[in-house]
Amino acid sequence: MEETLKILVVNNDEADRMAVRLALAKAGICMELHEVSEINKALAALKSTNFDCVFLDNSLPDQDGLNSIHKLRSLEIKVPLVILSAQGNEQIAVELMKAGATDYLPKSKLSPETLAQTLRNAIRLYRAEMEAALANQKLKESYEQLLHKNQELEKQRQQIQLQNLKLLEASRLKSQFLATISHELRTPMNAIIGFSQILLRPKFAQLTNQQADLVERILNNGKHLLMLLNEVLDFSKLESGKLDLKPEIFDLSKIVNKTVEEIRSLAEAKKLSLVVKTDLQNTLVFNDPVRVHQIVINLLSNAVKFTENGGIWVEVKETANNRVTISIRDTGIGISPGDFEHIFEAFRQVDQGISRKYPGTGLGLAIIDSLVQMMGGEIFLESQLEVGSIFIIELPRQIILAPSLADSSSLNFGSDNLYYSHNNHPEFPSKFSKYSLGYPNLKL
Repeated sequence: MEETLKILVVNNDEADRMAVRLALAKAGICMELHEVSEINKALAALKSTNFDCVFLDNSLPDQDGLNSIHKLRSLEIKVPLVILSAQGNEQIAVELMKAGATDYLPKSKLSPETLAQTLRNAIRLYRAEMEAALANQKLKESYEQLLHKNQELEKQRQQIQLQNLKLLEASRLKSQFLATISHELRTPMNAIIGFSQILLRPKFAQLTNQQADLVERILNNGKHLLMLLNEVLDFSKLESGKLDLKPEIFDLSKIVNKTVEEIRSLAEAKKLSLVVKTDLQNTLVFNDPVRVHQIVINLLSNAVKFTENGGIWVEVKETANNRVTISIRDTGIGISPGDFEHIFEAFRQVDQGISRKYPGTGLGLAIIDSLVQMMGGEIFLESQLEVGSIFIIELPRQIILAPSLADSSSLNFGSDNLYYSHNNHPEFPSKFSKYSLGYPNLKL
């Protein structure tokens, strides 16, 4: 069914109104026609009724076409507006269109066909303009919402930035505090260790067996506490970028063997076998011997700590690209796959409880990770619960001190130089009945 259009004709001449009426009727327009003779009556009608189109005479007695358009637009009355003029002046038409008329039609060209076509074009153009205006309004509202959200995000960014600055300052103060307190505690601890060693000398004092046992316990606990303090101090230095490697040429096999002998008594106390195998054609490397010793002693200490029976195997061998590997394998409790990525995080331990079975600061593996990173090496880890673990440290035979690491304000603890596997490789036995000289070529 054809749409019924509401049309308003504004003209003081009855003949002109009749001409428009007849032309629309002959054109077959389905319409509801309203006629008024002056602009004020037209305004009143437009305020009370929504018209689909207005035919406005350009020469009303109380108002010309241009002023009529201005009055309509000032009242924000939006309707398709066709100006009917007795003259076909293009300049007048341009001015009327600029003022807000939808179309302009000379009365001399008034016919059913031209009037119907003008009506349809005016309505189509008006509706397109309304749709465009609505789209623009929605776009404006979206832009304002986006602007508001951006302002909120900027405020949040500034708050986060401020919070980050506070966190950085807190981290700096924490590192400074750890370094200061560790350094201050080392002095009296060294004194305790030194005096205990003096007391245990036969020439210094004759102690009973019970007294010697007590002093030995003081000495051992003092050494353990000093080791923990050293870990905290090293961690604070690494975190602040103040720990530097001091490389020199040394015999890697001697460092490893010396470290193994330092830990052997602890292994024997738990009745664990401790086997070391060195397969190096050239035993000399250029690295920091103190830090290499620290890496090996930490891994061996962990292996002894987490192994109740069986054994520990240490192997040093050469690989391609002028690199060497130090692998430490045990028959300990193993590591759950879900804990692989976390055990290298600072202060993180598998057992986080206060009454945990295995003591420690949780910094050992984090320090190892950072030292290996500084040396340009990689860490390989393979483990299975209740079967055991193998840690493989691969290092370049000659390290290069990269300025980006040496001058860094902090290191990434738990970095990307770690490789994990929880599926046993064929060369990684499910039961450690004997020591295998090869280590798994892990594909991760």
